Amino acid sequence: MLFRRENLKPLLDGLADDHQIYLGTSSWKYQGWCGMLYDEERYLWNKTFSKASFERGCLEEYGGCFRSVCVDATYYRFPKPEYFEGLMKQAPGGFRFSFKVPDEITIKNFPELKSFGDRAGKPNDSFLNALTLQYLFLRYLEPFRDKVGMMIFEFSHFSKEDYTHGQDFVAELDQFFTDLPKGWQYGVEIRNQNLLHPEYFATLKRHGVTHIYNQWTHMPPVNEQMGLHALEENEFVAARYLLKPHHNHQWAEEKMAPYNRIYEIDPSSRESLASILRYLMSRKQRAEKPSYIYIGNQLEGNALHTIADVLERVMG
Repeated sequence: MLFRRENLKPLLDGLADDHQIYLGTSSWKYQGWCGMLYDEERYLWNKTFSKASFERGCLEEYGGCFRSVCVDATYYRFPKPEYFEGLMKQAPGGFRFSFKVPDEITIKNFPELKSFGDRAGKPNDSFLNALTLQYLFLRYLEPFRDKVGMMIFEFSHFSKEDYTHGQDFVAELDQFFTDLPKGWQYGVEIRNQNLLHPEYFATLKRHGVTHIYNQWTHMPPVNEQMGLHALEENEFVAARYLLKPHHNHQWAEEKMAPYNRIYEIDPSSRESLASILRYLMSRKQRAEKPSYIYIGNQLEGNALHTIADVLERVMG
């Protein structure tokens, strides 16, 4: 099914209102979505497309169809309060933002990259620092709790220099979530297959934290992750579909940009996504906590069409 905003909106509203399922995309500022989700004429200035105007205003159009989005930008820096205020003003009632926690919290040792300046190659003193996260991030979101979905802790792939034993990471996670304030929905997304261990899942469960099933370059497919940790073991379900196994961001950018069409279908992702949706929709009792599922353009080439296709498969 091709993406049609007028057809998809009632389906997305029904998932959110009836089943506490918030299905959205990973980020939203894609000019390639003009003509599908966005009205290009809104962003023309003297018949020239204004990228600045588009990036300032397209969230309002996005919120006119979708009920949730994953904010990737917060991964790269601690935003100022004004940033959060600007997002909230553009989103309608009933909308939920899920935020990636800044990498200042989730990088153990800074990579040898120029972007990290003098810190490159050095240990990160803010790694899993609960006080830093509370003071520089969570407190600015307090006024907007009704529009905040999940806090995403995305951990880059750990090397042997980072952790000799996976149990050491799990122990640090245990202490971290002990120190964090309750009342938020927290999700952990790991990029090391060897960490998919019973003690990792048990530790998250003790704290009411969910494992984020993630389709990514070096992780087993989501179907396999669900085999290791069943959906019903989570207080709420979270998933992010980002890249097919063995594909990386550079490959996807070169092949798929500007993300205005499906480049190649990923049957495994579609199958597991459909399974998650059917499971969540089949529950007899209304869930206490919402579930969050996000699709990235780099999975198949166009997240809008991926979502439309899977919903047609699930909901007929």
